[in-house]
Amino acid sequence: MILNIVEFIKMVGVKPLPRVMLFIPGKNPKTKKESYEPFLVEEALEKVIDAYVDPSLKDLSFSSFYAEETAPGTVVEEARTLPFLAERRVVLVRNANVYMNMASDKRSPVQPLLQFLETPPETSLLVMVCPEVNRIKPLYKLSEKNGVVIECHQLGRAEYNDWIRDQAAKNGKTINSRAITLLVERVGTKMSDMNNALSLVCNFVQSGNTITEADVLAASADVAEATVWALTDAIAASDPAGALKELHELLAMNKSPDEILGILNWLLESTYRAHPDTSLRLDKEFLARKVAPLTRKFSPSRLAAAMAMCTKTHFALRTTGTDTKLLMELLIIKLAHSKR
Repeated sequence: MILNIVEFIKMVGVKPLPRVMLFIPGKNPKTKKESYEPFLVEEALEKVIDAYVDPSLKDLSFSSFYAEETAPGTVVEEARTLPFLAERRVVLVRNANVYMNMASDKRSPVQPLLQFLETPPETSLLVMVCPEVNRIKPLYKLSEKNGVVIECHQLGRAEYNDWIRDQAAKNGKTINSRAITLLVERVGTKMSDMNNALSLVCNFVQSGNTITEADVLAASADVAEATVWALTDAIAASDPAGALKELHELLAMNKSPDEILGILNWLLESTYRAHPDTSLRLDKEFLARKVAPLTRKFSPSRLAAAMAMCTKTHFALRTTGTDTKLLMELLIIKLAHSKR
């Protein structure tokens, strides 16, 4: 049996679970692109453990292993051990793709696990997490035949928006469509980042029930944000005087040189990811728009050189007695003067 991760999460606690569960990457139904969303996997694992493991008996009925540190035979031995004061023993194996990639001949160390999957006992739940998958391997085929394979693809835009609404509802809030769009633009599609951002916004909107665009902006605002974008624009415009002015503003806000260097590295790395001449992707629309002027100023090779320049400046800050402010000013001037 094969399920997608959203279907599986809804099923936990409502229907009995198969004795074997295998979490793998999956393909988005619309884009057909394969991906893996660890945040949803962790949400599903938490639900399984909550449903089948009594917290007071966790030491007696639940075991967790990493495949790279544990022989398959050890996992099988644990899974075959009768549970104590519980209906089922739950055994979790992370990075089980290590087992999946093992040879499956008769002398292979994975043989005990394959034999277990042929006839899994009713007294255990074996949960395996595979961030990578090979669908022709016996471990995959036996898991599909005698258990459930859960495909954990990254959510499409409509599913992602629905998930954001559900998370807001869990916090007693509703969120309008424009606020969702703004959140996705600013935060991107990485679910762990979005979960953190939603927590901030929901805590901010304590007196009302509906999250608006204004709430998103207010909850994520940083007094230095406007100055950072002004610095970005000045560097992109090859305006060293303007860039120096914004640098001095940041220093006046008690932003340390290390923090400013971190901001510059983040801007340059984001620009590299957003650059049309690289194969990488920046999934934060808001940030992509903000660094667009830098993509027009710098070529990918120049961006790499600029990041190296930041690294050299950081090294100089740590190892030389040169005036800190002077080093930062020289870096900003060089960045502003750089050409494609």
